[in-house]
Amino acid sequence: QVQLVESGGGLVQAGGSLRVSCVISTDNICISTMGWYRQAPGKERELVAQTTNIGRTYYADSVKGRFTSSRDNAKNTVYLQMNSLKPEDTAVYYCNASPSAPVYCRFPWGQGTQVTVSS
Repeated sequence: QVQLVESGGGLVQAGGSLRVSCVISTDNICISTMGWYRQAPGKERELVAQTTNIGRTYYADSVKGRFTSSRDNAKNTVYLQMNSLKPEDTAVYYCNASPSAPVYCRFPWGQGTQVTVSS
């Protein structure tokens, strides 16, 4: 079974940067349509970034211009570079299939990685 393992979170001051990573446990074509999600305390999980099957990446308005999604196929890893972080970015961050990805790309959720932004 494919596993998703997120890492790279931590505590950062507002205005700072972090890069979180997600390793897919096996070589998988689904890496090309992975997305990033986050869940803040008391809130539902929300989509932060998604890559479509034609290779275009879209971002939530709240992170547009500050977050960038990328991937390294050789390492089966997707990244989310987060700049100009704000306290409202505090959440657990997860990777998984973008909404437009095939159903077979929807893997069990990983444990996520905690990002905490202090003011």
